[in-house]
Amino acid sequence: MTRLRISNDRSELDLDLIHRFLSREAYWSRGIPRETVERAIAGSLCFGGYLGDAGQVAFARVVTDGATFGYLADVFVLPGHRGRGHGKQLVAAVMEHPQLRGLRRFLLATSDAHGLYAQFGFAALARPQTLMELLRPDICQSAAASA
Repeated sequence: MTRLRISNDRSELDLDLIHRFLSREAYWSRGIPRETVERAIAGSLCFGGYLGDAGQVAFARVVTDGATFGYLADVFVLPGHRGRGHGKQLVAAVMEHPQLRGLRRFLLATSDAHGLYAQFGFAALARPQTLMELLRPDICQSAAASA
């Protein structure tokens, strides 16, 4: 298994790559404007995954207060680099980060990676009746259409 170099340095992030993946390939953010991606990154603890000559091949971000709550979002490994343990390395780095170790509640949403996250202790909501959401899955497409 090739080891990813994982960094929290925002200056290393390839914003073009991140925006391209999130806006074109990710089922959860198709059509997201670059400005929105930039604001999301600015307000998050970010993790870039890098491989030698390939550059950035993975990304994750956590929205957190750094004390009690975190939300893991926008986790991806580029398609050509999947199946090599990079997703597991990336999530392990997230979970080991000093700002995130003692969080009382850590949430995420996924349609297809339950097995990956279960390895790190994530499970279905214990008390889903206590949580509420305002979900606007098509907000990026709606904003683009009205522009």
